[in-house]
Amino acid sequence: MARTTSAGGRKGGPVTLALVAQRAGVSTQTVSNALNSPELLAPATLKRVREALDELDYRPHQAARSLRTRSSRLIGYGVQPTPPGLSTPVSDHFLHALSDSADQAGYRILLFAAPLGADDEAERYDELLREHSVDGFVLSNTYRGDKRPGWLHKNAVPFIAFGRWSAKDTGDWVDVDGAHGTAAAVDHLVAAGHRKIAFLGWPRGSGVGDDRAGGWREAMRRHDLPIRDLRVSSVDDVDAARTAVARVVGRATAVVAASDTLALGCYRALRDAGLSPGRDVAVVGFDDSPAAGLLSPSLSSVRQPLDEVGRACTRILMARIKEPDSAPERVLLAPELIIRESSSAEPRP
Repeated sequence: MARTTSAGGRKGGPVTLALVAQRAGVSTQTVSNALNSPELLAPATLKRVREALDELDYRPHQAARSLRTRSSRLIGYGVQPTPPGLSTPVSDHFLHALSDSADQAGYRILLFAAPLGADDEAERYDELLREHSVDGFVLSNTYRGDKRPGWLHKNAVPFIAFGRWSAKDTGDWVDVDGAHGTAAAVDHLVAAGHRKIAFLGWPRGSGVGDDRAGGWREAMRRHDLPIRDLRVSSVDDVDAARTAVARVVGRATAVVAASDTLALGCYRALRDAGLSPGRDVAVVGFDDSPAAGLLSPSLSSVRQPLDEVGRACTRILMARIKEPDSAPERVLLAPELIIRESSSAEPRP
């Protein structure tokens, strides 16, 4: 039962599911599904019920519903500390998309501080479960050797991973096809006339970094272009990238970077050499961070479909919570190349 209200012309009194159902012209079970399992309803029906809920200002009593369903309607999301000097636009955008899609499904995201140590983080998950605070978890920043998916799978805890590198054999995941993105960047540069295209990536060993490097390598081979001595590596730091990419400045007419941070380092290295990004050497980044469109020249970059990732994570996790023994679901989404000034000019002799 909800709180007393006078919304929609009523003169006080409790707002019940029956009253909402009458306003929406549906059954009380349909209203219950809208609150607890919205994915079961057709979009038009769900919209009509939600409008009735808003008009009557219906607010279900969360504690009572939790006791009835043995569900907290909370999803745990661990926030790891960010190294000094690094921004996290991808993580921030993903978290917003995840929170919005979870809200539409009737859930809330419970943020908790996630320590960097795998054992400590597992203890934190166990603590939340023992307190019955969450119905499942969303993992991000996954990596090869990540122990979180295995621990959650072993303990039959519903989870979804953003990133396929740690959960290939132990659960559901949603990921972005980084190889597709860097290959699209190479195709775009080749179409513009470039033949010496370098890759500025992260050190070998990370799933995400190797995936993006692999897309560049395969696309270069598909176009029968040389790759020897055209791949350089750096940690995700502007000054480190500036130093690393200097080794190919003067030999390459274009650079594909594994992140926008690395691309900014490339901008600085080119200017150190008296060259102009976009005019003398084309540059393409990855992630399409907010700064990409503000740089001069504006940076071409590969945009991850993070809104779609958030919706897919929520949908799959909801299904896992309801059907714990169903087959794992894996979704690989294609990113989009956003072309701007940094890659629009033809290569200079």
